[in-house]
Amino acid sequence: MSKHSKRYRNDVKKIKQDVPLPLADAVNLLKQFDNLKFNQSVEIAVRLGIDPKQADQLVRGSIVLPHGIGKSLRVCVIAKGDKAEEARNGGADTIGDADLVAKIKEGWTDFDVCIATPDMMGLVGPLGKILGPRGLMPSPRAGTVTMDVAKTIKEYKAGKVEFRNDKAGIVHAIVGKIKFDQKQLVENIDAFLQYVQNLKPAAVKGVYVKSITISATMSPGVHVIS
Repeated sequence: MSKHSKRYRNDVKKIKQDVPLPLADAVNLLKQFDNLKFNQSVEIAVRLGIDPKQADQLVRGSIVLPHGIGKSLRVCVIAKGDKAEEARNGGADTIGDADLVAKIKEGWTDFDVCIATPDMMGLVGPLGKILGPRGLMPSPRAGTVTMDVAKTIKEYKAGKVEFRNDKAGIVHAIVGKIKFDQKQLVENIDAFLQYVQNLKPAAVKGVYVKSITISATMSPGVHVIS
């Protein structure tokens, strides 16, 4: 069984009662865990009252947070012709068509998001086995299969967050950096939670948001009132 560091154990002691806190208070507490040399990512985990085995209860989406996530994403675009040029002008990190698809088939996945134009999906489809498990497969629902290449690149470079529930019905996402000020983190988290609330499937009955936890990369979790 792994042992937590002395720093981590001291952080746990700052959580006086393991009860949910109002969002602003939870963020204030989380920022007390800014005690490492690097700028930790702030993550959120939302446990939903869904049945992940039911296709009509899946929760998936993407959102541009008000203050971004403090990280510039590496964007890969699979397109050709004018759309490839649009991607180049839009700031994509990697651009290609059949050659790029072949490279990915060989195992290259050095990117954070993959965008493809609809006409390329015949080539991209077989990449599902490689990109799907990594959450990188282009999808119309996530907005990564699109003809509006430049706009989509801009959104992801600005900190667009893509998410989907896992097998336990939990949605995970990065919502900023611990060195963001308190107001920025609160606004990012609030925007994310409101968006997830708006995605409630019609088939879900009873409590939709069961619990909310925020944490930094190497910190204990802080429960937020849902």
